[in-house]
Amino acid sequence: QLPLPGSRLCLYEDGTELTESYFRALPPQTELVLLGPGESWRGCASDIERLLAAFCSQQGAVVEAARRLLTDERAPHRQKLLADLIHNLSENILAEDKEDDKKWFEGLESRFKNKSSYLRHSCESRMRGYMREVSGFISNVHPAARDAYRGIIDLMADKLKSVKYNGCYFDRREEEEAARLCTAEGWFSCQGPFDRDDCPCKHSINPYSNRESRILFSTWNLDHIIEKKRAVVPELAEAVKTRDGREVNWEYFYQLLFTLDNLKLVHIACHKKTNHNLSCDKTRIYRKRKQTHEIS
Repeated sequence: QLPLPGSRLCLYEDGTELTESYFRALPPQTELVLLGPGESWRGCASDIERLLAAFCSQQGAVVEAARRLLTDERAPHRQKLLADLIHNLSENILAEDKEDDKKWFEGLESRFKNKSSYLRHSCESRMRGYMREVSGFISNVHPAARDAYRGIIDLMADKLKSVKYNGCYFDRREEEEAARLCTAEGWFSCQGPFDRDDCPCKHSINPYSNRESRILFSTWNLDHIIEKKRAVVPELAEAVKTRDGREVNWEYFYQLLFTLDNLKLVHIACHKKTNHNLSCDKTRIYRKRKQTHEIS
């Protein structure tokens, strides 16, 4: 029913327009697209674009259609694709309280009443763990410098307590702080290996979406760019030992250990365990002395 003038036959795969000789050379069962005047086809990528648009605008309908397909599907690979699609689209991202998404809280202690409180707790636990590592290093500190080292540990601990162990980064209600690491909807993107500006695989996750995503997010790492065990903590111990009357700039080490100045959120596959070969900034290890000028 298309007018012959201006109509074209193209390959479904990539939109290549067919000549008569090319058509005769095609293998059997090749998928084709018949275009009328003014129509265009850029290949199966166009289908993907329409599919992604449908995900955004008709999410419920897509999930229902996928469930119907899964009922009759027998191919294992296609079954997994459909099951993953249903799982990823069946999200309850905006739900915050336990009453609104009970499945998300399965396996967690009853004291957690909303998603942000659990994720804050998880972040706080990581920061407390870093603090324990710094404290545990004291046996490697020169005996004459241990009291000074303990004093710095106390200052860092007080600082961490004052900011609630940086758990605000995982609280959707504190948007100004959380925006540094994620969007208001709770999406987190892998920031890539320490020597890259971005993640080559474009990993992303929303731990607020469903229980499986919440569990998977626990495997993501906070990677110290200047390494905690190999560089930061030993440098701190050496600085305390050799301070020779100078004041150790403990806030610089605090930033390297506990803040996003030196931490990248990375998918476990992007967490490089090898030596980063990076060291602390020697000019920032000690505080600069204030100069005093005598007036004659």
